[in-house]
Amino acid sequence: MCGVIVETRGGHIVSIKGDAQDPFSRGHICPKALGLKDVHEDPDRLRHPVKRTADGWVRVSWDEAFRDIATRLTALQREQGKNVVATYFGNPQVHSYSALLGGSALARSLRSIHRYSATSVDQLPHHFAALQLFGHQLLLPIPDIDRTQLLLVIGGNPLVSNGSLMTAPDIAQRLKDLRHRNGQLVVIDPRRSETAEIADQHLFIKPGTDVWLLLAMLQVIFAEQLENLGRLEKFATGLDELRDTVAPYTPERAAAHTQIDAACIRDLARRFAKAESAVCYGRMGVSTQVFGALCQWLVQVLNIVTGNLDRPGGAMFTRPAFDALGLSSAMGQRGSYNRRRTRVRDLPEFGGEFPVAALAEEMLTPGDGQIKALVTAAGNPVLSTPNGRQLDRALAQLEFMVSIDIYINETTRHAHYILPPTFGLERDHYDLIFHTLAIRNTTKYSSALLEPVGDTMHDWQIFDQLVRHIEAADRSRRRPWLERLRSRWLTPRRTIALGLRFGPYGAGWNPLGAGLTLAKVAAAPHGIDLGPLQPCLPARLFTRDKTIPLVPPVLKEDLQRLERHVHETQVASPTLHLIGRRDLRTNNSWLHNSRRFIKGPNRCTLLMHPTDAVARQLESGALVTVASRTGSVRVELEVSDEIAPGVVSLPHGWGHDRDGIRLDIARTHPGVSANDLTDEQYLDALCGNAALNGVPVTVT
Repeated sequence: MCGVIVETRGGHIVSIKGDAQDPFSRGHICPKALGLKDVHEDPDRLRHPVKRTADGWVRVSWDEAFRDIATRLTALQREQGKNVVATYFGNPQVHSYSALLGGSALARSLRSIHRYSATSVDQLPHHFAALQLFGHQLLLPIPDIDRTQLLLVIGGNPLVSNGSLMTAPDIAQRLKDLRHRNGQLVVIDPRRSETAEIADQHLFIKPGTDVWLLLAMLQVIFAEQLENLGRLEKFATGLDELRDTVAPYTPERAAAHTQIDAACIRDLARRFAKAESAVCYGRMGVSTQVFGALCQWLVQVLNIVTGNLDRPGGAMFTRPAFDALGLSSAMGQRGSYNRRRTRVRDLPEFGGEFPVAALAEEMLTPGDGQIKALVTAAGNPVLSTPNGRQLDRALAQLEFMVSIDIYINETTRHAHYILPPTFGLERDHYDLIFHTLAIRNTTKYSSALLEPVGDTMHDWQIFDQLVRHIEAADRSRRRPWLERLRSRWLTPRRTIALGLRFGPYGAGWNPLGAGLTLAKVAAAPHGIDLGPLQPCLPARLFTRDKTIPLVPPVLKEDLQRLERHVHETQVASPTLHLIGRRDLRTNNSWLHNSRRFIKGPNRCTLLMHPTDAVARQLESGALVTVASRTGSVRVELEVSDEIAPGVVSLPHGWGHDRDGIRLDIARTHPGVSANDLTDEQYLDALCGNAALNGVPVTVT
């Protein structure tokens, strides 16, 4: 979402810098933008389709690949059932609007219930809470950080992530502006992160106990009669039930679990409730834990009962020029939960997808419905999903696998075919998702700058050809001619054009109207500022009665699991808890093949507090073994007081030590994968999201 100015000469990238005229990012640029050049020119990047043979990877034509893929997928489904084929879409999918649209068409064409994505190792609890409270899984409240007086960040590090479910370029300056207007930044985190380092207050918390803190803050607000819903009171239901529900969760009780003093909890609750404006924002550390859904529900409830939802300086909703929420709602796709469950472990579906923590077992467990084939797009689940070694083994025994990717990496090395799409500057761009998550309403369209390299295709063309060949291989899947005609005419670019024209700022049917069209947006390459977020409730709600149910039954019931969990952890308390961390320069595993980002000191280290290191007679620089139920890794130790006692931290996205990877990084800086330690059995049982934080480990 950051504006960048790219200078080229003769088809080569000469320079990349921030666009000072972009009204949203204001010249801000982070290392990821420089990576555009590195990936574009990377000699390890695939530039034509390849097929895996006994003699290694060989180049094939697109037509041969499409025909063989369609034939083998349809044959498997015809012989063993449609659900033997699964799809997995990775995080980069959301950064290409055409991949989002094309991937959905392929998934529909395959007609399998086995759909997986990176959502369930990331933000699924956000969507779960949004569906329960607001009636749509994409109606996510966004912190209005440019106008708030108190920003409470729990389990997030926006200085490194530039937001993350809060599209906020130039976050460092925005946080400075908060301080300049005498506002406060409070961070709750088991690590003194880059964001915590600049905060007015940072409180260490025991991993996985954020739910206790949030419950206790609400208890204080009700006990001291600090609740003030303001105009929200007219359409928020269940306030008395909420008061009774949180009453048992006192700060004293929470202190025993969180390791945050009860007086600190009371003080924080009072300051939050009394602030001129305040917003609570919980992110990865809150979502990827055993009670992620409870946490995200309570985060929004805290904003609501203090009157800080849907008001300037609080948690607000975007009004994007391309309204994906309105469009999906019109198509009856507001979200779903528990319509079906997984075969092996009986885990719930959400939003049409199963939890990715179940993917490996659905491949490895024999029986009717066992996954025999997989299509991945823009994902590396061997490094990004729990118990990656188990998934590695599962992929190796598949009958057939196809990957749409630009690299032979830890996951795609198992594919029979890899189909490389264009990348970055070779394709046009309109951000469908991150405009919906932005702290300000803006719009921007970018045309393709460079010609596609080698024998590549745009991602939507790859998906389209797969769908066409699948229909040709199995005529029972052929759509009615009118639908086929519509889909072929309605290209991704035309979809954006229609969405902008008939969106909230659009010109509509009037060709001479003053509203937005794609042509007008494209004519403003720096982007168009559409103004700050505005109050929009209850009109924007998607619940049937246009109210917010403060205590959804499914979430209230999950509090019983919290009580049982207390007893279970008291019986067998682990010595150390593992959490992840993010590095601005490595950006998950995407940019590890860029030499400019991996040079310098080793950043794949295990952080440990000095008291824990002394107890184990360990020093910085030592190689240690970190072990969990699922496996172990050997990694360099870094002793630091930035991590809380009893907690260790390992960055995610590393672990390039598998055989057969065609990446320079695999030979020079492989690192270790934190997801060789995370546990597919350790998840949020309510929504199915993986619990990547708080994993019990030993270190020797």
